[in-house]
Amino acid sequence: MSKARSSFARTASAHAVLLAYTAIALFPVVLTIINSFKSRNAIFRNPMLPPTPSTFDLVGYTTVLGQGDFVHYMQNSLIVTVVSIALVLLFGAMAAFALSEYRFKGNMLLGLYMALGIMIPIRLGTIAILQGMVATGLVNTRTALILVYTAQGLPLAIFILSEFMRTVSDDLKNAGRIDGLSEYKIFFRLVLPLIRPSMATVAVFTMIPIWNDLWFPLILAPSEATKTITLGTQIFIGQFVTNWNAVLAALSLAIAPVLVLYTIFSRQLIRGITAGAVK
Repeated sequence: MSKARSSFARTASAHAVLLAYTAIALFPVVLTIINSFKSRNAIFRNPMLPPTPSTFDLVGYTTVLGQGDFVHYMQNSLIVTVVSIALVLLFGAMAAFALSEYRFKGNMLLGLYMALGIMIPIRLGTIAILQGMVATGLVNTRTALILVYTAQGLPLAIFILSEFMRTVSDDLKNAGRIDGLSEYKIFFRLVLPLIRPSMATVAVFTMIPIWNDLWFPLILAPSEATKTITLGTQIFIGQFVTNWNAVLAALSLAIAPVLVLYTIFSRQLIRGITAGAVK
């Protein structure tokens, strides 16, 4: 009985710590969103309370949508993020499959070389990247951001996916080869469906740095036509720094897609993380 109580106490303590951490992490996000729907006076008088019929006000969102082209900024961010994630998942999974499935001279060294990208920040090469983009005429284009973010996300994707690739049964792949499947069909039909949780994990870990990045949009694509939501929000806040309704509305619009993506992939993300932990 004492052993059962001890196990229950440890489990309850772990859940209490996780719940406390979740509350601390979500508190500023929830506070920002609920205050974005309130009038200016209500924000200062009762910042902790949700909006009521008397305090509900959309003046912040009307200001944001009227003064800044946030729809276009959101479109740019969505295009850059979705295309970058798709390329990271495709090329990262293919490289991970090659490193985990085939044994060749320099296999381990090549894997270590690719993993170096996790430890070396890509921003250290900003000058060289900018020079290359200027030489190829890609400055102030979404393509420049997509190329940089794809290169940025590949090392982590290869590192995570290669570990999961090694857990796929060799008997399953050999059976596919006996049935006459090509290596590409084995990869797309047999292997990828089995590592969907890890793919979702990589997608979320890749999406957040891309969506929140301010450095490369400011350097490579600062024009109005290619401005991302993060850069647009930062400039907007600088112009309306004293207008709290507009500032909170802009921040809410900027973080909403991240919350939506996490909600969609949360189950696969948790499965991927727990599978890696169990292994």
